[in-house]
Order: sequence, then structure tokens, then C-alpha cells
Amino acid sequence: MQKNELARTSKRSGQKVELTREFFEKLPKYDLHVHLDGSLRLETVWDIAKRDKIDLGVNSIEELREAISPGKIHKSLNDYLKGFELTLKVLQTEENLYRAAYELAEDCAKENILYFEVRYSPILHVQKGVSLPAILEAVIEGLKAGQRDFGVKSGVIVCGIRNISPDISLRMAELAVAFKNRGVVGFDLAGAEYNYPARDHLEAFSLILSNNVNVTIHAGEAYGPDSIHQALHYCGAHRIGHGVRLREDGDLLNYVNDHRIPLEMCLQSNIQTGAVKNIAEHPFKFYLDLGLRVTLNTDNRLITNTSMTDEMWLAYKTFSLSPQDILDLTMNSAKASFIPFEEKKYQVRDLKRKVIGLFKSDTGVDLKLF
Repeated sequence: MQKNELARTSKRSGQKVELTREFFEKLPKYDLHVHLDGSLRLETVWDIAKRDKIDLGVNSIEELREAISPGKIHKSLNDYLKGFELTLKVLQTEENLYRAAYELAEDCAKENILYFEVRYSPILHVQKGVSLPAILEAVIEGLKAGQRDFGVKSGVIVCGIRNISPDISLRMAELAVAFKNRGVVGFDLAGAEYNYPARDHLEAFSLILSNNVNVTIHAGEAYGPDSIHQALHYCGAHRIGHGVRLREDGDLLNYVNDHRIPLEMCLQSNIQTGAVKNIAEHPFKFYLDLGLRVTLNTDNRLITNTSMTDEMWLAYKTFSLSPQDILDLTMNSAKASFIPFEEKKYQVRDLKRKVIGLFKSDTGVDLKLF
């Protein structure tokens, strides 16, 4: 057996399957929870800083890496978020926002991500006086160019910020509504969760829901099930970002399962923010076995030091995923995406065909027989 291979036995077929990291790199994937300002290339942050004479408080790319500390275990979510202070410094012009979006599309295409939804809050990019619409348009145009050049599809999720103010969230909601069907596919509430309840932002969500915009909310990461309850029952969330603490409320967990509300899980990020103590204690497999619509995502490629391939590989190694588990995960993401239904149904069929075909060609496993 090669160094990077692990033997796994399919619970449903009884077949012994050996998968490699390279298999997961080829696997068709979706990423529904990825932050633009947390997913730049380190080299891009350094290059922009040098070109635009931006003081990052470091003298080399090595010092920059040390300052951002990709993959570091943090004391809390708030501590984890400090890394964004550096990346945001280089994302204050239309040119730089376009570049970040374009390069993210390229990085996704390299590991066979077919579709991703990138989220960010335009209000965090106004330091040099660029207008909010221009900030949004720059990212949308970068993603369009990425689709043209690399074939990967995408959508934008606009974020309100819990710990700034409800008024700012309302402004972001107005922006999301204005760009609905123009590249924006949803609205989110991000930022520090503890002591910043979602119900304080009801005016923003009232506007969003009255305009039939999709909603996903960070909840159950740095605070308990009540945060998820508010996201669902006060703010009308269609998906939950993270949701690791959902297991603390069995009744709410069953509600989420019964209503097929997707969970956007990010394994390595959840460890680094302290949402879970270690990978073995992550509720990911518990949720998956219960039948919840679990999806796997990167959260922040740079800050977390991860990729979709890394997340899938970690899940496979840790939780002994079967071929059917892997198919279910990929299909969950396709079904949970904010793609319009008429387009989604074709993408779901195409994704299933590709995943089944990859298993057949690379492992000999015929998932059609399961």
C-alpha cells in the first residue's frame, strides 16, 4: 500500500476500497462556505502589499506567514478572526478584489471544484473610498473571468456583520437585493457570534426574505443551539454555517433534519477556532449517520491552510467514510447550493454521474449497485 493510502470497507457493499489523496483531488466537488478575505494566496497578499506600499508590519513573506499563522490553533473564534486584519489591508481597491476573486476561481478549478459560493462583506473594503456597488461588481467580474478561463461556476453571498451594527447589516442586505440575479445568490450574517445575537439584525433579514433572497447564517460555532434557533426561527435561514453545537439540542437537531436544512461544516476551521477540541470529537460523522444534509467546505483557504481536497481527505481518514458516504456528501452540497432549481437539477444529475464514474474507473466500485 502506498504511503498516502488507507484501506476502507464500504458498509453497504462489503468491498474493500483503497483511496488516495489524489482521488479526492480528482473528485468533483462543491464549496459552499468560503470567505474571500480568508482565501487569498499568501504570495498575492505579499505582492499587493509591496506594489501598493501597504504596511503589513512585516519585512518578508516568511514574516507574513508567521503573522497570519495559517492553520494555527487559536484560543477562540475572535482570536482566529485577527488574521483577517492583514488580508483586508490589501483588499481595498477594485483591482485587488478582482484579482482575489479570479485567483480563487483558478485555485478551485485546479482541484476540480465545479461550483463554489464565495462570501464577504463589502463594508469591510471601503477604506480607500470605493463605493459599495463597485466593490461588489469587482468581485463578480473577477468570478466571471474565472469561469470563462477555468470553467468553474460560482456565486456571491453578501455578509452582514454581527459585531459591527444592525444598521450596517441592513445596508448590506440592500446591496444584496440590488444585485440579486446579477451575481449575488445569498445573504449571510458573519463575524463574532458570542454576545452578538442574530435577532438584533431582524430588519436586514426582513428585507432579504421579502425579496426572496437565499439566507445562510453562521450559527452554533462559538455559541450554543439558541444561536441556531435564532438563525432559523427569527431570521429564516435556509442553511446553517457550521452548526457544530446543534447536537446539544436533540429536538432542534431533529427539526433541522426533518426540514432538510443543510449544515456547512468546515472541519479544520472548527478545530482552529475552538468550536471543537479535536477532529475525533467533531460531530460531522454523527450528523452524517443521522441523515442530516451535511456538506463539507473550506471556510478560509489561507487562514485555515486548507483546500476542499484537504477537507475531504481528512474526513475520509478520520471517520472511515464509505464510497456511499462520499457520494452522499458531494450530492448534499449540490442539493444545498443556491443555484436555481431548473439549473440545479441538471447539475445534480451530472455530478452524480461524474462521481459514480470516477469510483468505477479508479477503484472498480460500482455505486449503482448500492
